Amino acid sequence: MERWLRAFGPGTATDLKWWLGSTVAAVRRALAALSVVEVDLDGRLGYLLPDDLESTDPVEPWAVLLPPLDPTTMGWFERDWYLGPYRARLFDSTGNAGPTVWWEGRIVGGWRQGDAGEVVVQMLEDTGSDGLRAIEAEAARLTEWFDGTRALPRFPSPLSKVVEGTASGARAAGEQNGRGSGRAPQR
Repeated sequence: MERWLRAFGPGTATDLKWWLGSTVAAVRRALAALSVVEVDLDGRLGYLLPDDLESTDPVEPWAVLLPPLDPTTMGWFERDWYLGPYRARLFDSTGNAGPTVWWEGRIVGGWRQGDAGEVVVQMLEDTGSDGLRAIEAEAARLTEWFDGTRALPRFPSPLSKVVEGTASGARAAGEQNGRGSGRAPQR
């Protein structure tokens, strides 16, 4: 539990129970043994290690494209604070995360690879021009890294199954139509 709190903290008892596959009673015993500090997480009780209370300096805006099942995406059970309303589009029916696009600490879309191995960004919200440029730069960097190799996710998200311009792809993501370039927000 100490390793989880050091990597992902703060978190709730629900997050810890989910990550450890344990019971609430076991989580409470472990939290007491660690002498954790209780913190407010937007009205929910969260926990931090006592040596992790210092404020951090602000960071420059950043974008990253993460693979399916990445620990950053999968780290918490209570994900609304970074996931927003996109759970059904980015996680399969058993809770496995597909490929995600992050902008400034939040998931704002997903990504997939085209037939030639190029990374195709699938935005779910508008990040502004600076955000989109940073995300497109990351997609270009990842495309170059793949060098034409296609990495097929074992657990693709509903969104990553969408192929722009097809009715079946639009239905797979729960959309009304399949219009768009793959870079515009898909509502």
